[in-house]
Amino acid sequence: MIHSQSDVYGDAVNVASRIEPLAPPGGICVSQQVYDQVRNKFEFPLASIGKKELKNVAEPMEVYVAVLPWEKSSDARPVLDKTRIAVLPFSNISPDPADEYFADGMTEELIATMSRVGGLKVIARTSVMGYKGGQKKISDVAKELEVGSVLEGSVRKAGDRVRITIQLIDSGTSEHLWAESYERELKDIFAIQSEVSNTVAQALKVHLSPQERLLIGKKQTANPEAHTLYLKGRFYWNERTKENIDKAMVYFKRAVEVDPGFALAYSGISDCYHVAVDYGWMSPDVANPLARENAMKAIEIDDSLAEAHASLAACLNYDWDLPSAMREFERAIELRPNYATAYHWSALALCNAGKFAEAYEKDLQALEIDPYSMTAALGTAVALYFMGRFKESQEKLGHLAGLHPEFVGIAFWASSVHIANGENDDAIREAERAVKIDNSVTSYVNLAQVYALAGRLEDALRSMDRVREMGLKEYVSPAMVGIAEVLIGKKEDGFRHMDEAVDERDYSILLPRFDPILKGYLDDHRWRALEGKIERAIAERRE
Repeated sequence: MIHSQSDVYGDAVNVASRIEPLAPPGGICVSQQVYDQVRNKFEFPLASIGKKELKNVAEPMEVYVAVLPWEKSSDARPVLDKTRIAVLPFSNISPDPADEYFADGMTEELIATMSRVGGLKVIARTSVMGYKGGQKKISDVAKELEVGSVLEGSVRKAGDRVRITIQLIDSGTSEHLWAESYERELKDIFAIQSEVSNTVAQALKVHLSPQERLLIGKKQTANPEAHTLYLKGRFYWNERTKENIDKAMVYFKRAVEVDPGFALAYSGISDCYHVAVDYGWMSPDVANPLARENAMKAIEIDDSLAEAHASLAACLNYDWDLPSAMREFERAIELRPNYATAYHWSALALCNAGKFAEAYEKDLQALEIDPYSMTAALGTAVALYFMGRFKESQEKLGHLAGLHPEFVGIAFWASSVHIANGENDDAIREAERAVKIDNSVTSYVNLAQVYALAGRLEDALRSMDRVREMGLKEYVSPAMVGIAEVLIGKKEDGFRHMDEAVDERDYSILLPRFDPILKGYLDDHRWRALEGKIERAIAERRE
């Protein structure tokens, strides 16, 4: 913005003059650039009113309006952004109830296709699946998810034919903006998804770039059997138990046997290995090469597939190549701007690099797309913990525990926050609760660490005996074992195991470098040598 001879001019002035008339009387409108700078620092909420065509501005621009106190307290219904849309779980009206996976898969794939359109803000699968069964009114769904539009429909599958009925609803007025029925062969399912995405964009007056048209029109497979196998794989992958991840792997592998050119299925295989490492079911040195091989295969087949780039980024993160991982995550988000998983996984990579403020922002972006995401919400609590904001972290974890009492990650991190606050009894209670929820090696190692930090060394030693017993049958992180041993007082064994962790590229050795409750315990020349070894290993990956 340039000030000259009692006047101001420049691009910023032009944009300001164009968006000023969009504000209500006495109101405030800001551009996307301003929103990005102030959204977590401004006193009042900022709500998107969609992309607007502005005179003398080349591209449509996202505009936000400040929700002021007198507007919040009035009886007027809030104006919701019509381009923020929820695709509700499709109803399965097939003769065979076992075809439920197909209805769920259709919902997920339509979300994936539409989320490639930058002008739409599509709520992620995690947050919409809770509305399965249609028990809530559209107006209630809209209020809870803060969406201006809702897409709902039904699927009837019989043999190799499918009938899909869809309607687009204005959530503010309950007006049907568009409705259509499709009766096609299963091999034409991708064409339906592309047609629906185009029609929704037109109905909501969203501009589609040539690249977006190309991406949403791409057919992933021409083989109905491979597509069905893939949908079953994703159905089980979303369940996140070891048994179901094993089932998902079987279906994805069968899908690529049927169609060796099916990129999405290779990405699915990679994601199964990724989850297996994340949950401690497989060692990184075994799972990571397999995950990377399948992600690279998917990209080789289709370089424009966001899911494949996110899969590869997760592999690179686990392989300690953090800069390359971030580049792949950025590519995934570029190809699919509404991909909440890519935002959350990139937050995990930023945490490994010690960039917790940036990680926190990434998880907030994930929550904008996926407001009910337990993992992204937990990510914000973890980032706050590493930033030393223990009270805020504890408040978030307490809220999450009320919503998801059986999720082990919440209890795991709550135990660390309580230790940081000097609340040893509460920390032990949470660590013991984690073992009850998930009777795994990881839970027992964490319990041993918490016992040791609380001064209960005998209990810590008993927990480590249990870890060694379980380690005869399943993978045990040498990093976590090493830290527990150092806390117990067995420093020689502990640093030896942590040295092994660096050699194995054990993912769990990265975060302890920044853990506020470990600083005093790791103040040792052997740990400083290990930190140097970690940095050299990361630098080698960078080269």
